Amino acid sequence: MDLKEGDVVEKGTSASGVVVQVREKKGPLRAAIPYMPFPVAVICLFLNTFVPGLGTFVSAFTVLCGARTDLPDRHICCVFWLNIAAALIQILTAIVMVGWIMSIFWGMDMVILASYKEQGIPQQL
Repeated sequence: MDLKEGDVVEKGTSASGVVVQVREKKGPLRAAIPYMPFPVAVICLFLNTFVPGLGTFVSAFTVLCGARTDLPDRHICCVFWLNIAAALIQILTAIVMVGWIMSIFWGMDMVILASYKEQGIPQQL
């Protein structure tokens, strides 16, 4: 199939008609962020903004309460400890501002994932 200037290719397909899909590859710490209810995610973002790591620490306990993550093949305790490790990293590196920035971005990710959950958008985009 030859494309000429001005031809439009449908989004999600390549020029040869093959479906193209883009997925973000997440590391284990990022994939362990739980899909929480929206108000809880906003509270965690607020906590992470003012006390780095505290919101992430609170979100670890939502995993024990049944919140889903992008690590379905891992045991709940493993995902819980991954979240605790992320909180500790944020707390320990907050002294040099890295942890504080990471903590705020982590909280923003929590809110984004919670909004996906509320809107019914599939978790893998």
